[in-house]
Amino acid sequence: MRNQLRLLVAATMSAVLVAFLVPLGLLIRTIVADRVANTANRQVQALTPLVATASTPDLELSVQRANADGDYPVTVFLPNDTVLGEPAPHSAAVELAAGGQSLTAEAAGGREILAAVQGPAGTAVVRTFVSDAQLRAGVSRAWLVLALLGVALLLVGLLVADRLARSMSRPVEDLAAVSRRLAAGELTARAGSAGPPEIRAVAAALNELGSRIRGLVTHERERVADLSHQLRTPLTALRLEAEALGDPAEAERVTTAVDALERTVTRAIEQARRPTARDAAQSDAALVVAERVEFWSVLAEDQRRHCDTAVATGPLLVAVGADELAASVDALLGNVFAHTPEGAGFSVELTPAGAAGGAVLVVADEGSGFGSADVTRRGASGAGSTGLGLDIVRRAAEGSGGRLVVGATPAGGARVVVELGAP
Repeated sequence: MRNQLRLLVAATMSAVLVAFLVPLGLLIRTIVADRVANTANRQVQALTPLVATASTPDLELSVQRANADGDYPVTVFLPNDTVLGEPAPHSAAVELAAGGQSLTAEAAGGREILAAVQGPAGTAVVRTFVSDAQLRAGVSRAWLVLALLGVALLLVGLLVADRLARSMSRPVEDLAAVSRRLAAGELTARAGSAGPPEIRAVAAALNELGSRIRGLVTHERERVADLSHQLRTPLTALRLEAEALGDPAEAERVTTAVDALERTVTRAIEQARRPTARDAAQSDAALVVAERVEFWSVLAEDQRRHCDTAVATGPLLVAVGADELAASVDALLGNVFAHTPEGAGFSVELTPAGAAGGAVLVVADEGSGFGSADVTRRGASGAGSTGLGLDIVRRAAEGSGGRLVVGATPAGGARVVVELGAP
């Protein structure tokens, strides 16, 4: 905005200054030329009475005195072809003046001023010559002063325009900065009340929006935290029931599942109360994926599911926190157990993404696939579930700089590719 305003003012002032200074410069040149010509003409007119009345010797002395005192050379052409004063060519203008007509004519290097004087013997011509340098004396200096004045006015105008543009653009830049802070999750960011009324109105609306967003986010956080906390009571009951089982192996298996569910609830509470702005996080994908696959392999064994696992040797760092990555893996494997029949196998593959770092996680199953549902859209599900599982995975992948791709295996089962960016 500042550059555009400066450019607009510079273009407008340049046009105005050119329209004003160019005619003024031409007028100064004309005035100077007319002043010089009038001075030379007065010098000629001073000799006119002497030409008509004085004798030739007296006239010659007067012409010599005029040439010695004046700034312009004077020549007198008498009717008998006698030439007094400074030598000068007998030009066409002199011939025309000899016919009885006083005139001013352009000549090589300047201007001739001719006066016709009627005498007893005929018409005499008094001539003076003004050079181009004399006609333009002082014009260059005047033009230079005008040019400097124009530059000074232009600079002053640009300075004023910059001050004005700055007073207008700074509140807009502040609004943009506050908007970026709000977008980054800093919900306490507020805009100032400086600038024109329109910008102050936008700032007030943005502040109101920030307050509204903060209130909604705080309310949702507390609702999620309260809901997660309410789950602790039935979890405690489940733990007691598991400990009361007569089979130690069965009790340990159920207790392990309850512990995992309790960790998930605790993570939900912590994430709900965590500030919105995302901190830089990273984890070892090889370690997390191997741990979660080991956890789910117990259930897979109970349901007689064949599991092919190919997890690259770590460390394999990705820009996702360990809890978030574990939740994503649980969501993917949970979908396999929830939406495929018992006995359907699945595979988990984790490989490095390339020289830039990161990892690629591929989960495929032997089920019936996703069908026509857009399962990547939040809340969309083709199997009657909440439709949030793949959305959790998608947000984790995109938050790390990667992406989520869903497709089908050659046999028609579901295939999910999660690309995780490097920290």
